[in-house]
Amino acid sequence: MPSKNRKNPYFMPTLAIIFSSLLLTSCSTGKDAPTSQIKQVTDGVEKDSGSVAIRGLLLVSQPDGSAVLVGTIVNSAADADSIVSIAVGGVAAPITGAPLPLAQNAPVIFGGDSANASSIIAGVNKVAGQRVPVEITFGKAAPVKLDALVVEQSGVYAGITK
Repeated sequence: MPSKNRKNPYFMPTLAIIFSSLLLTSCSTGKDAPTSQIKQVTDGVEKDSGSVAIRGLLLVSQPDGSAVLVGTIVNSAADADSIVSIAVGGVAAPITGAPLPLAQNAPVIFGGDSANASSIIAGVNKVAGQRVPVEITFGKAAPVKLDALVVEQSGVYAGITK
């Protein structure tokens, strides 16, 4: 006994649309899909430029509208590199001791108790939760552009001051 649904003229086109939509919207891009490559385990952003890794980069807003750069930059290559400049919101950020050397596996740490470098950016005037474009230029590695999160000066960042 034939099925009554197969005689319906809309059954096969409807079935084809359902299967097509399932096929086209499935996770067929695999484990290398751009959305599966996102990792942000801290408040700060992370990015690599060759053997130079930027980890936990963010800005701590200050009461006067300035911001303090917080983050770690590490070079894993045997050849030394250097941090030549940092621009925040298109404005050059002053860096203590620039250009900062990046020896192999010797982190340059901005902000916090372990800091060995500092950068205080005047006139950022952003509130917590906003993002600010940051560009870091190196001596050898390609420049890095990222959007750093602005956090308020409280909690774990309460001690981050000018």
